[in-house]
Amino acid sequence: MPRYFTDEHEWIDVEGETATVGITDYAQEQLGDIVFVELPDVGATVDKGGEAAVVESVKAASDVYAPITGEVTETNSSLEDEPALVNTSPEEEGWFFRLTISDTGELEGLMDDKGYKTFVDSL
Repeated sequence: MPRYFTDEHEWIDVEGETATVGITDYAQEQLGDIVFVELPDVGATVDKGGEAAVVESVKAASDVYAPITGEVTETNSSLEDEPALVNTSPEEEGWFFRLTISDTGELEGLMDDKGYKTFVDSL
């Protein structure tokens, strides 16, 4: 399953017409200890680059942006009781939401693993 990254530090796994979205290990490191996550509603449409979720840490609150446009089909309810999953497993168990992809062409501008690593190294 291909994984893509945004310059806002979201990752997206694509499997057919479904995508899973979360924040990167780099992003959670910058935020510090996550204390709350606000997820989008199932059935909501998120637009590429638009605000989709909010993550709050002991340092700050930060928006999570949708890497692509789609309809939210599932949220990670585990984050409601255990927001620290974003710290302990940001790119696996700490995923935020799944969506049905509206336009696979929007994946074109996203980075692959190597491109994202180069991007982070330049920060």
